[in-house]
Formats: sequence, structure tokens, C-alpha cells
Amino acid sequence: MAGKIRNRAELLAHGKRESKEIVLDIAEKTLKRLDGYHRVKELMSLSGSILTVGRKKWDLSKKKHVYLVGAGKACNAMAMAVDEILGDWLTRGICIVKIKEDTDVFHHTEIVVGGHPLPNAEGVEGCLRILEMIDQSGPEDLFISVMSGGSTALMCCPVEGITLEEKKAATDVMLKSGADVNAINAVRRHISRMNGGNMAKRIQARGAELIGIDIYDAFGFGATGDIKEPYPFHGTPMGPDTTTLDDARAMISDYALENRLPASIIRFLNECGPEAETPKEFPDFTYFVVNTVPDSCIYAKEIAEEMGLNAHILTTTIEGESAEAGIFMAAIAREIQQNGNPVKAPCVILSSGETTTKILDEKIIRGHGGPSQELVTGFAIAAHNVPGACMYSMDTEGTDGTTNAAGGITDSETGKHAAKAGIDLRDMLRGHATNEALSALHCAVITGNTGTNLCDLNILYVPGKQG
Repeated sequence: MAGKIRNRAELLAHGKRESKEIVLDIAEKTLKRLDGYHRVKELMSLSGSILTVGRKKWDLSKKKHVYLVGAGKACNAMAMAVDEILGDWLTRGICIVKIKEDTDVFHHTEIVVGGHPLPNAEGVEGCLRILEMIDQSGPEDLFISVMSGGSTALMCCPVEGITLEEKKAATDVMLKSGADVNAINAVRRHISRMNGGNMAKRIQARGAELIGIDIYDAFGFGATGDIKEPYPFHGTPMGPDTTTLDDARAMISDYALENRLPASIIRFLNECGPEAETPKEFPDFTYFVVNTVPDSCIYAKEIAEEMGLNAHILTTTIEGESAEAGIFMAAIAREIQQNGNPVKAPCVILSSGETTTKILDEKIIRGHGGPSQELVTGFAIAAHNVPGACMYSMDTEGTDGTTNAAGGITDSETGKHAAKAGIDLRDMLRGHATNEALSALHCAVITGNTGTNLCDLNILYVPGKQG
């Protein structure tokens, strides 16, 4: 089977090949283990009419209809597995994805390409078809939902009286407000017919049953452990919501957005009653989580150790400015190689989480990029005095920022190669044009859809002192 990293030969054609091979091997094997298709296959099976999900069983012969709904950046892989397992038992499926690949195969499932990070009309239309399907269901029906990060934007369907353009405008304002994602979601969920558990609420109202399967990209949750055990899940369109109408109103007040958001949204949130509150529990629904953010580092560590390498997890909650994080990683690599602190080289240092890129003035943007590409560019600038060190960073779903690159890989020689090619890496960082720089240096990593979505994964390899 072809690997996830499509341009491996190009990436290995220059620089420290041995170091790059180690890092790319770890990344490739980790992505394979994280693939949502395989994780769902581990969780779900069918024997005759008996569907087993985790340690629970359902007799499909007692169900009138079985429906599949889904959304998210990793939805393709998860939905393909469910579609394949259920076969003709699946009445109909509708899933909203970010990118549809030519290799995606579905038999009973319709695929809609929605918009992310800003929603689009196709996503809204897909939501309306899902709602229509739900409204035709009844107590003898079973819904299976597969979700991953990105579902909030992809499953955008504003409440009556708010247009798609108004919700897009509101999302743009809130993303630039400095508010954290939880505060933003409090607003987005309460003006949606799908999000904040509203889709599941609609299924509940029809008396139907729901099995939810999720790849969970939220911070602060531990590793999955036993995926066959039901999980007390919150969030996305299929789970209960922890935010309230009061949270949504407070967000608008706290960030002084009363005059910056569309009037229709302000009016709705100020005038709606308790019926507009999002649901807080679904005691009769069953949820499973097949991956969380720490899993990528845990798997990468296991894989590195299987390769005979000394591997350590630095953090699974990395945050902060991307380029600065890359410079810091270079400093860690130097300390390890020169002084043996905090561990001795050769070794692999792993981290996951989500660094960010600050854009203070959009006028300075001269190209394209993303947090992972900025991280490895920062590393390249600072790693020239750590011979053989190599840094890989990627958005695990396969698209980093505004590009079709998953991320990038640089080493101790990348800065020298850039200077020789007339590329000023610091200037490209200032203009947020790291994709152009890394592509020219053959350091941009291309994967396409990976089948997972667990924020960012960073792999640092530090060899011993060079002779």
C-alpha cells in the first residue's frame, strides 16, 4: 500500500538524508496507526445481522433503517470503514468533508465537500439533506455518526433568520478577536441547527438511536486507552454541549463585539428563549472515541523505540508562536547534542498540540503558509550549529494553514541551502510565505487526506556529536 507521504523521494534528495529517513519513517508509521479507517475497523464489526461496536451489540434485523452521518477532516476514512462494514444494511449515508480524494470509495454514502475554516453553501445544503433524513426517521431507526475536528465549520447550518454570509462574517470577526476557541464555539453552537448537539437533539426527538464515533482533537484529554469502552463524550453536532446561552452572550460582551457582529446574530441571542439552549445530556446514546491528541506522540514513541531509538515525549499540549517554537526546538537539540541535557543523543523528541501564527497586519502577507511550516522554518534558521539535527512538523489531517502541504521537514543544512538559493528565510517568515520557501527548497511535505485529525505532530531527531 502506498505511503501517506507522497513526495518522500523529493524530501530525501538533499540535506541530511539519514536523519530525514529516520524522521519520515516514524511519521509514516504513526500516520498509518492513526488512520481513522483502521481505527473504526478495530472498533466495529458485523456478523450476520449483529453489529458489534466496542463491547456493545445491536441486531440490525430489528432496525427499520440504518443511517450514517458525519463531518470533519478525517470523516472520509471513518465513513468509508462504516460504509464498507455495513454493506447493504446501510440505508443511506450523508457526510460532509473538507477534501474528497479520488481514492475514496463509498457504496451507500453521499459525500459533500464543505468549507473550512469558513463554511460554504455546499456544506449548508448537505446539512439540510441530513436534517431532512433525520426528520423522516422514527423509533425503529439507528443512526451512526462519525465526527472529527472541523465539523463545526463543515456542518454549518444557521438557525432561521441568520444567513450563511452573516455566520461567515461573524466567524471571521470572532477568529480575529483574540477569543479562545471555546468562547467562539459558545456563539457558533447557539446559532446553529446542527452544532452544539442540535443534530443529536433532532435524532432524539424522533425516538431514533445514535452511536457516535469520534476522533477527538480537543486539548486536555488523556490517551484513548481501550477504545472499545464507551466514552463520556461532549461536543460536535452529535454530543451534548458544555457551553450555554449565557456563555455566548458573555463572549460578545467581553470582546466588545456588539457592533461588529451581524445584527441578526445579536438580535437572536438577545431575544431567544430557553428553547434555544443546546442539549446537555443524551443518556440513551452511545459514544466511542478512537483517538485523542496525545495518541500521536504515544504511537510515535512506540514506533521509534521499535526502530531501536531512544524516544521522549516533550509535551502533548504545545502552544505559542510557531516560528518561536521551532527556534526553541533547535535550542533543545543543541543542548542535547552538546551537553547531553536533558537526555543523551542520539534521540527522538516528540511533541503535539497546536502552535499558532500571529498575523498583526494582513498587508504584510506575501505568500502562503501555516503553523507547521513556520515551525520548521524557525528551526532551520537556528539549527545550523546542531549537525545532523532534523525537524518534522505537520498538521495531522494533511493541510497546514492556507496550503495543500501537510507541513515541512528541515535540518541543520537547510539554512545554508536557502542562502545559496537566494532565499531569505527570516524575510519569508515575516511575509508568512513559508510554503513558497519550503517548496522551493523541496522541504514541504505532501500527504493529502491522512485519515486522522489530531492537531499537530512534531518529530525532532538529534544525532550524536559529529566527528
